[in-house]
Amino acid sequence: MNTTPRFFATLLCTAATLTFAACTSSERPASKPSVDSTEYADDTRAWRAKRLDAIAGPDGWSALAGLFWMDSSVARIGRDPGNTFVLTSSTAPRTLGTLTRTDTTITFVADKKVAVVNDSVRIDSIVVHSDKHAHPTVLQRGSITLRLIERGGRLGIRVKDSLYNTRTEFAGLTYFTLDTALRVRARLIPHASPRTLRIANVIGQTEEYQSPGTLEFVMAGETQRLTAAFEGSDTTQLFVIFRDATAKDSTYPAGRFLYAAPADSSGYTVLDFNRAYNPPCAFTIFATCPLPPAENMLTIAIRAGEKRYGGAHGGSAPEIPVAAGVTARTKPSPQR
Repeated sequence: MNTTPRFFATLLCTAATLTFAACTSSERPASKPSVDSTEYADDTRAWRAKRLDAIAGPDGWSALAGLFWMDSSVARIGRDPGNTFVLTSSTAPRTLGTLTRTDTTITFVADKKVAVVNDSVRIDSIVVHSDKHAHPTVLQRGSITLRLIERGGRLGIRVKDSLYNTRTEFAGLTYFTLDTALRVRARLIPHASPRTLRIANVIGQTEEYQSPGTLEFVMAGETQRLTAAFEGSDTTQLFVIFRDATAKDSTYPAGRFLYAAPADSSGYTVLDFNRAYNPPCAFTIFATCPLPPAENMLTIAIRAGEKRYGGAHGGSAPEIPVAAGVTARTKPSPQR
């Protein structure tokens, strides 16, 4: 699942290549890479602005307004209660169109009374490509967009609405104080043999992620370890899903996401916990976020990065299985 926007990758790689303490192959690099504080603060402000747009922008995660699983062969979608998939937006047409599933494809046929576009071109019918395709289909009608997603072998229709209440009433993002000491060098220790992580998500499915190795770093005076993963076929950055002790009171209970540049020729990268951020599920009940694997449940408190979201997140907070034998409940919010 691509629950993280790709525009973070460039900024993260930039942060990872800022001026570090010099080292040679026979000398272990300093655990705290040096960085120009002014440049780093400016870079972080730019990163946070893009992060805010990814959540609160017209096509951000706070605009999620529905998730419907395509388990039947035919489904009508629209505002009318008689539809298979009922849209809650008051601006949605009574019937937007019909989705038909065969063994290999899903086709959308627009209702003759409404205008539905794809890539700004009005369509009558179209074969819908999922988010796993090189060119996913985006269907749009006014403030509403429809996308096909694949999760755990199931196909679902993800609905966004730029006028949905969780976006129009978005409460903003808050962060811990920026602390360059929480940018740490981490050594990537490759697995002895290729490893596939089976990671559960918040809706009870399991997805597979390829893992290149374990990231080892020093924090709170002790050696810490986090298992890194790749998202799909993207090997240009390391993806880390983790949970730390701040989840008890100040960060999202189920955990946070973090990206890092690939390890350099000496086997090291930088983990910048100031760039740790909440998964989409912190803002909506209609996301399908992966959860931290058991080995990524840290006992230390990392007071850096994005804090727990304080606004409504669109419905009753579900109980989230964080790892075997561990559960967490998101901050309760009223039904909307």
